[in-house]
Amino acid sequence: MTEQLTFNLMPDRKTFTVSELTGKIRDLLAKNFTDISVQGEISNCREAQSGHLYFTLKDDRAQVRCVYFKQQQRGIKFRPEDGLQITVRGSISVYEQRGEYQIYVEKIELLGQGALQLAFEQLKKRLEAEGLFDAARKKPLPLLPSRIGIITSPKGAAVRDVVRILTRRFPNVHLTVYPVRVQGEGSAEEIVKALKFFNAKKIVDVLILARGGGSMEDLWSFNEEIVARAIFASEIPVISGVGHETDFSIADFVADVRASTPSAAAELVVQTRREFDKHIADLRETLAGLIRYRLLEFSRHVHELSARRGFRRPLDLLRQQRQRADEMTSRLALGLRARLEQSRKRFTAAHLRIASFDFRVKIAAFRLRLEKRTAELGIRIERLLRAKRERWQRLALQLQERGPLKVLERGYAIASDAAGNLLRSADQVQIGGAVAIQLHRGRLTTEVKKKEIP
Repeated sequence: MTEQLTFNLMPDRKTFTVSELTGKIRDLLAKNFTDISVQGEISNCREAQSGHLYFTLKDDRAQVRCVYFKQQQRGIKFRPEDGLQITVRGSISVYEQRGEYQIYVEKIELLGQGALQLAFEQLKKRLEAEGLFDAARKKPLPLLPSRIGIITSPKGAAVRDVVRILTRRFPNVHLTVYPVRVQGEGSAEEIVKALKFFNAKKIVDVLILARGGGSMEDLWSFNEEIVARAIFASEIPVISGVGHETDFSIADFVADVRASTPSAAAELVVQTRREFDKHIADLRETLAGLIRYRLLEFSRHVHELSARRGFRRPLDLLRQQRQRADEMTSRLALGLRARLEQSRKRFTAAHLRIASFDFRVKIAAFRLRLEKRTAELGIRIERLLRAKRERWQRLALQLQERGPLKVLERGYAIASDAAGNLLRSADQVQIGGAVAIQLHRGRLTTEVKKKEIP
């Protein structure tokens, strides 16, 4: 009785399902931890095929799981990886299938090392591993570029410096400037579009990618992966002249030639023309020296010849040569006239032979011969067929006369046993056996009653 009373006095308790309990914890966390910042070290970082990042944020005494969805990663410059000290900003919720609480990250900030510098080092390392910086694939600059493309901002000092240097030292060059933004959102896409335009049109021999100095953030458009891959894919040689001499960008490493400044990039293009002009000047000087030497040699030879006895009487020698030339001309004319007359006679004879040869008469004769031979052949074939037909008829008549059926007409018969074997002797059948008799007209089947053997 006491036990029953104690049981009734106990208060009723709410019993939760696992889903209900997890939902209440989720609602509690989502309500009280909507916008928080948490600092720690990244570990177990992995990227799913969807592009979402999953990692653990830890310190020396605890850890919490984090999810960084792909759509939240816009604008981040570096790639989260194990070992980085970061501060994440976001909200806490519960992943109900595993009953774990986790941070849904909305923003990541790097502690210590700058995010841009880290992103620069990460991309540089990855592209270098892919071979985008290899010297073996870099294209040489053209020796005499007559058409130069410039990709830069039309408002900056860089384009003025490049154009001034090129037009002053290379006056007949054809410049094509493709205006782009060189910093800010969307600038990298414009640079890529410009590179693709020049490669599609093939209107320039070399490209200069130029921008003046600035901070790392200002120069970041030239550190974008899409720009690096567009430079690598370019079939036209690319000179990178970005920033000051101490500035380095990913574009500098991928480009075929790196210039310290935009002006230096223009100098590089002009330098190839200057070297070519110097080479031409050297060749001209060498050729002039050779010509002077040959002239001296010929002059000496002429002086030696003029000292000989024959040159003391040049007028006599000239007269002799003229007379000899006249004689050779006369002989040549006589020979040509004789050859011409001979050719004319041969032509006349050939013409007469051709004229006397009447093809129509020949063809008519050939036609008559053909008709005659055709008639003779027809007669011979008809005669042969008639002889063959007569012989065939004689043989058929002889076969008919000598055949066994002709013998049957004269009253003879052919006897055979039940198996169809011809009977030539009475020994071949037994008394009572069946015998078939073939007559001239009809067939009989009889039974042997008696047999006589002589």
